[in-house]
Amino acid sequence: MGDAMIGDLGAADATELAGLVAKGEVSPSELLDAALAAVEARNPAINAVVLVQEEVARRSIAEGLPVGPFRGVPFLIKDLGAEAKDFPSHNGSRLFANTTYGQDSAIFERMKATGLVTFGRTTSPEGGVGTVTEAAVYGGPTRNPWNLDHTSGGSSGGAGAAVAAGIVAMAHGSDGGGSVRIPASSCGLFGFKPTRARLPDGPYAGEGWAGMAIDGFLTRSVRDTAVMLDACEGPDLGAPYVAPPLERGHAAAISRPPRRLRVAICDTTLTGEPIHPEVAEAVRATGRLLESLGHVVEPARPAVDVPMMMRAWTDIVGVGTALSIRSKLGDRPPRADEVEGVSRGAWAHSQTLHPTRYLQAVGEIHAFGRQMAGFFDKGPDVILTATLAEPPARVGRFTPTTEDYVAYRTGPQGIFAYSPFCAAFNASGQPAASLPLDWSSSGLPIGVHLAAAFGQDETLIALCAEVERAAPWAGKRAPMAA
Repeated sequence: MGDAMIGDLGAADATELAGLVAKGEVSPSELLDAALAAVEARNPAINAVVLVQEEVARRSIAEGLPVGPFRGVPFLIKDLGAEAKDFPSHNGSRLFANTTYGQDSAIFERMKATGLVTFGRTTSPEGGVGTVTEAAVYGGPTRNPWNLDHTSGGSSGGAGAAVAAGIVAMAHGSDGGGSVRIPASSCGLFGFKPTRARLPDGPYAGEGWAGMAIDGFLTRSVRDTAVMLDACEGPDLGAPYVAPPLERGHAAAISRPPRRLRVAICDTTLTGEPIHPEVAEAVRATGRLLESLGHVVEPARPAVDVPMMMRAWTDIVGVGTALSIRSKLGDRPPRADEVEGVSRGAWAHSQTLHPTRYLQAVGEIHAFGRQMAGFFDKGPDVILTATLAEPPARVGRFTPTTEDYVAYRTGPQGIFAYSPFCAAFNASGQPAASLPLDWSSSGLPIGVHLAAAFGQDETLIALCAEVERAAPWAGKRAPMAA
C-alpha cells in the first residue's frame, strides 16, 4: 500500500475510506499506518498534530472496533474539549499542559462508537479564543497547507490543517465564534455548526460560553458531516436544554434537495461595511448559482444589534477565560510564563466587570437571537454571506501576545473585523455552514457562509449538499496533500 494509500487519504472522504475497509480492500491498521506516515512527512511544516497516541490506536484496533459508519477510519480530536481518558490534552495552554481525564466525554463516546480510530489531537489557541492557532504550548504557529505563510484559522486550526494536508479525511473541532467554519474557510473544507444544544456538552461542561459553543467536524464532504452529526446528536444525561428534534436526520436530509428556498444575500458585513472584493464576488457568484438552482435570491441584511452582540460575546468569553484560569491559580493574576497575553488580558478585563454583567451579557445574547429570529420570520429561509471578510491572514497578524483583549477582539484591526459573520450565529444559536466555493487570485481558499433559522439543520445541510453536487470541490486539494 504505502505511498499510494497516503495519496488516497489526501483525496478520499471518510465515507469512502470506511467503504474500502468494509470491502476488505484495506485494513484499519493499514489506514493508521498511512495516517502516521503522513504525520511524519507533513506535520513538521504545518504543526497541526500533537499528543499522538499510537499505542492507544493500535489497541483499539486489536480489541475490535465498533461496527459503525466510519469503522477503521483514522481520526484526530481537537486539543480542547472532547475529553477522553486515553487522550491527554494541553487545551492549547501551558497552564493546562498534559491534563488527563477520568472518563470519556459524551461527544467522544459517540464519535468512538462510529468505529473511528482516534490516534491524537490537533492544535488550538489557548482556551479557543482566536481566529488563528499560534499557541506557545506547541512551540510555533499552525500553518495553512495551501500556503505556509498563512494561517489555517482557529480555533480548530490544527483540525483544518490536518484534513487539508491529507493527514486524515475528517477531524473533530468545536465552534464558539466560528471555530469550525473559520478553519473550513481558510483550508478549503466543509464546516457545519449545528443548532445550539444539538450535540452533547457533558459531563465536563454544562454548556460552552453561555450556549454559544458547540462541537463540530472538519470534512471534505457534506455526507461525512451529515453522518457524524447523526451519530453524535442528542442531549447527554442531565443536559440543561435540548435542540428542536430532527424530522429525518442529516444523512436522510441530504438524499434529496430541499424545497426551493428564499435566500437573503449580503455581500458586505452584517452592518454594511465593504469586504475584500474577491470575497464579495465569491458571495455574489454563489447567489447566482443558487438562482440557477431555482432558489429565490434577494439582497437583504438583518436589522440586528451587532455591536451589542460582540460586546456581550467578548465579556462572556472573557469571564469564561478567567474562570478557567482561576481553576488552576485561584485568585492570583496569571504570569506571562503561564498564560498567553490575550488570556491575561481577558482575565484582567473580567476583573473590571460588575458582578451582574455576566447575566446582563447573556440577556443581550438572547435578545440578539430574538432579533435574528425576527429577520428569518419575515421571509428568508437562509442568509448567504462570506465566512471571512478576506482571504486567510498571514501567520503573525493575530498572534495572541497582546494583553489588550478587547482590542484584539473588537478593535478596528481586530478579529471581529476579520471575521464579522460567524459569531453572530453562535450568539443566535442558528445552524450555519462554510462551503469551499472559491479561491483567491493567489490560490488561497475562500469560504462562503450559509445560515438557516433556528432548528432548521436539515434544510441547511440539504442545501449544502445540493450546492456541493452543483459545484463540486472534492478535486481541489492543497499542494502538500497532492
